[in-house]
Amino acid sequence: LLVVWLVIIIIYKKEFIPKTFKEIPIDKKNISKPLLYKSIISLLMMITALILGVHITVSALLAASFLLFTRRIKPERVFREIDWSLLIFFSSLFIVTSALNSFFVGRFAYFIQGGNSSQAVMKFTFLSVILSNLISNVPAVLVLSPFVGITSRPEIMWLVLAMATTFAGNLTLLGSVANLIVAESAKRRGVIIKFTEYLKAGIPITVITIFLGIYWLLLF
Repeated sequence: LLVVWLVIIIIYKKEFIPKTFKEIPIDKKNISKPLLYKSIISLLMMITALILGVHITVSALLAASFLLFTRRIKPERVFREIDWSLLIFFSSLFIVTSALNSFFVGRFAYFIQGGNSSQAVMKFTFLSVILSNLISNVPAVLVLSPFVGITSRPEIMWLVLAMATTFAGNLTLLGSVANLIVAESAKRRGVIIKFTEYLKAGIPITVITIFLGIYWLLLF
């Protein structure tokens, strides 16, 4: 977080001058207390189910079902808040992931296994960063995770995969679905986040954090 904060301040230092701040009107919205309480209860139910060992899919479905059965809001209002284009995009990513799994079987394995452990970490990090920005970081984890077990030190490679795909999500707008969600939300409010503009901060943040992550894993 410190690296992200410093890079953004350096690149957009003019934006942090107090005189340039503009007052942004905040829409006052009424909070539905019954819905707030039901959401808290639903969240506690899901956490309890997870602690008890219930499968994550079943836990989430039970929590969502509780909110649906006790709703006071019309379904039309709920559907208007759903970003269908992002849902279709995210679903399509997992279709691509399935195709990549069948295509790259053996190819990634051969590439990763060559060299010593340090070289393997570097290669796996490189693959994670590239793939994360082609199909997003969550599908990239699904593609690369089968190859972790065939490495000589799988416990380290799991850490490398977690580190690299997380930091790689900062490189481009496509690196993480969270980036796209924020960009779409900003667009609806009149703020356009361009791909090239995002790269100004995305590239240095990703490069610095990736090298720090590799150094930490190889050192400790």
